[in-house]
Amino acid sequence: MNSTSHLPAFIITIDTEGDNLWAGPNNITTKNALYLPRFQRLCEKHGFKPTYLTNYEMAIDPHFIAFGKDVVQRNTAEIGMHLHAWNSPPIKPISDHDNQCHPYLIEFDREILIEKVTFMTELLESTFECKMTSHRAGRWAFNDLYAQTLKELGYLVDCSVTPGMSWKKHSGSPKGNGGSDYSNFPSHAYKMDIHAIAEVAKSDTNALLEVPMTVVRKRKKLGELIDQFLPDLELIKKVNNKISPIFMFRSQLGNLNQLRWAVKNTIDKGSPYLEYMLHSSEFMPEGSPNYTNEEEIEDLYRDLEDLFTLISKNFQGMTLTEYYFYQNNSGAQHNEK
Repeated sequence: MNSTSHLPAFIITIDTEGDNLWAGPNNITTKNALYLPRFQRLCEKHGFKPTYLTNYEMAIDPHFIAFGKDVVQRNTAEIGMHLHAWNSPPIKPISDHDNQCHPYLIEFDREILIEKVTFMTELLESTFECKMTSHRAGRWAFNDLYAQTLKELGYLVDCSVTPGMSWKKHSGSPKGNGGSDYSNFPSHAYKMDIHAIAEVAKSDTNALLEVPMTVVRKRKKLGELIDQFLPDLELIKKVNNKISPIFMFRSQLGNLNQLRWAVKNTIDKGSPYLEYMLHSSEFMPEGSPNYTNEEEIEDLYRDLEDLFTLISKNFQGMTLTEYYFYQNNSGAQHNEK
């Protein structure tokens, strides 16, 4: 990393989970584990090291276990934690149809939340024989208690925040209030106050490093001016999101040019990292509503080859935990222009 230490980081995060969970299956399958080696080879070709944020059904899949142990042993990827509350032990339903409504972990009682996070952490650590230090919440739902629990279990870095985006209209439990609202959260990496997760910690003692998803506006200048001068007006914010929509840095059919623009935008702003995400099931035909057949998977890989070639010229690949230590050791700071 010495020769490229001046370059910003490229962080690949893969929500590693069962097949086509969008359909709400009662019996979750994990065939997509067989499709991950191809993606891993592409990452290694370009010098990138994915972080596979792993949930329960993948943590007990023998093919993914073998794959995960191999990449950890070769230090070519990281295994982190990802938790879907509705099927992660201990199973304690909070609705009559958790498999369909997909309740958020933050909607469960305090004791159950802690039990589920502890169980998943211990399962992953015993299975892959390494410490869990990186995490993303299932369905992007995070709160103070969740952050405190991660800190107590030794996690170093989280990537659950999607700055400028709200998940409130995405329902979980029928009795709940929807997902997390990140509309006013920082858009850069920050030491998170685990008692007030939208705020920067006053000291490092009780801090996690939060590495928010890369989220950019399609119409940069107009949207950023509105964000700067009218940040707290709810109506203005809604209008802004209509005329200057934001999007996460992730692949979708036909959005390669948008992603290439986002790379340039990240470079122009002087951001210290670029964070990409996808679901493991999106590398498999019929594994998601986004890539439904083999032709579309080939389109995805053509886009990724193009995108990764561009990124490799301007960024250095890191896992989430490597970015934690890189930021601490090098003093890498948010320094957008």
